[in-house]
Amino acid sequence: MGQSIEAGKQAAGESRDSRGGTAERMDALMAALVAALFTQASDRTPWTAALLGDRYASKAAVIAATALAIALGNAIGVVGGVIVAPMLSPNARDLLLAFALLSAGASGCWPLKPPKLRDWRLGAFSSSLVAVGMLGFGDRTQFITAALAARSTTPALAAVGATIGAMVVLVPAILLGTRGLRKIPTTALRIAASVALLISGAVQGLGALRLI
Repeated sequence: MGQSIEAGKQAAGESRDSRGGTAERMDALMAALVAALFTQASDRTPWTAALLGDRYASKAAVIAATALAIALGNAIGVVGGVIVAPMLSPNARDLLLAFALLSAGASGCWPLKPPKLRDWRLGAFSSSLVAVGMLGFGDRTQFITAALAARSTTPALAAVGATIGAMVVLVPAILLGTRGLRKIPTTALRIAASVALLISGAVQGLGALRLI
């Protein structure tokens, strides 16, 4: 009888651990998705994507190359996060994420400079890969992805979430082109997304400092 009770307790504990692990993985995925969505909505990358959509008839090639460039950039961010994670305390990791969110929000408040698209004559896929890859290297989304990866037990999901979030913004931009994008209140969306990032960063930072 005692053995049955102990076995039941052990099974219940394992079930709770499994649910906790699943919830933590989903938190990392969703946090990265939402953060990337807001960051891209306040960035120049959608305009570059729209220019690529205007230039090339093969929208599928542009979308595929953009997704690959974003995924590679986020993967680099994850690698960076994994490297620095052992050097930081849990509070320091939370502060890193707060700083990434605050810097992303602050940068998004500045007016965007119209992007210029070079003519590499590489074709739709290669040109899109180079253009988006160069623009995304070291950008705000990559920084946030690195910060999320540093505090997650499943850092790869930060890259997955960030890539999905970014493509939610970039795919419509490619399909709409610059003319369609101008019909959207992009300035209002940029400010709203930036404010959301600033608020999230402030809350994250105050929590890390044990002030809330």
